Amino acid sequence: MAEIEVVSSDGARRDGEERPRPGEPDPDPVVDVYSAAAYGDLDRLRGFVEQGAAAALREPDGNGYHALQWAALNNYPHVALYIIEHGGDVNAADHTRQTALHWAAVRGSTSVADVLMEHGARVEAADVNGYRAVHVASQYGQTSFLHHIISKYGADFDALDNDGRSALHWAAYKGNADTIRLLLFLGANQVRQDKNGTCPFSVSNATKVSFEDKYFPGRSRKIGYAPFLFAYLVVCLVLFLNSIVFAPNFSRITATAGLWSWAAVTLFFASQVMFYRVSRKNPGFIKANTKRHDPKEPLMEIDLANSSTWTGNWSQLCPTCKIIRPMRSKHCPTCKHCVEQFDHHCPWISNCVGKRNKWDFFVFLWMGIATSFLGAAVGFHRLWTEPIVLSPSESWIHFMVTKHPGAVLFMFLDVFLLTGALILTGAQAVQIARNITTNEAANRSRYTYLRGPDGRFRNPYSQGCQRNCTDFLINGYSNDEEVAWPTLQQTVQRS
Repeated sequence: MAEIEVVSSDGARRDGEERPRPGEPDPDPVVDVYSAAAYGDLDRLRGFVEQGAAAALREPDGNGYHALQWAALNNYPHVALYIIEHGGDVNAADHTRQTALHWAAVRGSTSVADVLMEHGARVEAADVNGYRAVHVASQYGQTSFLHHIISKYGADFDALDNDGRSALHWAAYKGNADTIRLLLFLGANQVRQDKNGTCPFSVSNATKVSFEDKYFPGRSRKIGYAPFLFAYLVVCLVLFLNSIVFAPNFSRITATAGLWSWAAVTLFFASQVMFYRVSRKNPGFIKANTKRHDPKEPLMEIDLANSSTWTGNWSQLCPTCKIIRPMRSKHCPTCKHCVEQFDHHCPWISNCVGKRNKWDFFVFLWMGIATSFLGAAVGFHRLWTEPIVLSPSESWIHFMVTKHPGAVLFMFLDVFLLTGALILTGAQAVQIARNITTNEAANRSRYTYLRGPDGRFRNPYSQGCQRNCTDFLINGYSNDEEVAWPTLQQTVQRS
């Protein structure tokens, strides 16, 4: 796209204008109708018109640009309205056939777009490259503007430019994630090729192949690693019983060690019940919109000024489920659902961890720790207290490995499992105390709701360590409804 000149706050000087000498004050940048429109100085603009410069509202400046374009670029709706009411052509185009609406799309000037459209601007006007307002908005990542002209004025988001590229092509090329999400949510064509035979996502789809897609495609990927974990646990149980508790080459087990052994076995079976429960329980799946709906639903029918669900955060749109999901939710590509308070997808339980099963997951981890710890304690006691006679050249470790290989293998597997469970449980405990999910902790730089006005990390959900822990232990999740989010209208006004 041809570069559109942007007026900076310190003023833009025309070609040939002399610059001030050092020490001299800057000259007044508002010297004519065009500069007054660019700087939004309505009083000066009115004065120029009353002095006989009204014709300039209809004619381009020396560079071929119209006053209405300058007002649109810098989002001055009152100036744009004055120009239109005093003879400015709302569809006037420059030498590249770009109109004021094209320029409004550069900065996302939604209020100016309303003025232009209400006075007859053509939303599908195309420049010499075939770029319409939807293309320009996608190139510059102006998602709110794009949504506005599509929902309110019916702009064609699948329109093609002269090279066969749609708004989705441009959003993908520029890497504007929010714009991509909006267009996919609306059902933009993902497979249409441009004149070079390129689809919007052809490059990324050809290069991004995950480990699971490569080695565990299809149904096996959804099953995950839960069968492997179950088999691992069963092997540990068999080794514990055969090589620790009832090992024929060990001395008779004491009553105390036997009691703790059966406690460990009991905990093992209880943890397997919890394992099954956390693997099968709904983690908080949000029902997808499976109907082939009109592009104006559900996003297009939202009252922008009085919406309780839509906060102006484009990550709430799920292009796959076609829903506006609550904050903190995320679409799981493995489970193929959006999950409330999405924490992470755990392949070891073959399920997501979310709002409805995080408490069960946390209890399962603690039961696993307790079982592994008791097993390790009993195993270490049996190995350490076993009476042995070592030769002068033999070490204790060598003796145990050669005489009790099953017990040593159990200890290795059990301690390995215990270490992993402790690390995962510790991370979960810290996040529960902070009321933040694993997904948010790992991607906090991507989520605008986790940043304060100063741009630094800020967690609006945390109510303090004690309250966070109490809510989780009692309810199993935190109540996010207590967080007051701004409406979309307030978000647009701020931006």
